[in-house]
Amino acid sequence: MTIRILVADDQHLVRAGFRMVLSAESDMEVVAEAADGASALSLARETRPDVCLVDIRMPPPDGLEVTRRLAGGGLPGAPKVVVVTTFDLDEYVYTALSNGASGFLLKDAGPALLTEAVRAAVRGDAMVAPQITLRLLQHFTKARRRGTHEPADPLTDREEEVIQGIARGLTNPEIAAELYIAPSTVKTHLGSVQAKLGLRNRVEVAAWAFRTGRAE
Repeated sequence: MTIRILVADDQHLVRAGFRMVLSAESDMEVVAEAADGASALSLARETRPDVCLVDIRMPPPDGLEVTRRLAGGGLPGAPKVVVVTTFDLDEYVYTALSNGASGFLLKDAGPALLTEAVRAAVRGDAMVAPQITLRLLQHFTKARRRGTHEPADPLTDREEEVIQGIARGLTNPEIAAELYIAPSTVKTHLGSVQAKLGLRNRVEVAAWAFRTGRAE
């Protein structure tokens, strides 16, 4: 399967660099480029990309609002959004993830992390730049936010094990190997966990695990 990608950034050189990196991958194709938020939304509707790489600071609407409009509703067939920006301000990270982003990277992350973030988004995973992850989880651990309560539909023992693996930063195949189950089974359990907790992605699941004392 070829992953169809839209790149939205107001800097031409950045768009060109991303296109060069992504087009070098045999399973990726850049189908559209946008220099502002309005164009990004319009082109996303026209080209139906699988993943949108979105900068935050663009002519309006900004990348955070673009993320909310494209991915915030959780509708079937909606593109995954990975925010790629120069700025790692906490408020940007929290807002982007809350608005439905499937990843948050800095522009100096490098080609390997960029392409892996795209593939992770397509798999239904979420990738956050390593230098941000610990700070993010520490914040969620201290903050009292909605969703810290136990779900009305109790988690199963296997779901608890999957949550703990996610909190440790393990991928689905790594969790599967540790629990002696298939990666597809891990994905099924993760989907069930997200539905019970009302969470969008594995980053939010990891944060919930920290807030509820399931991870340290």
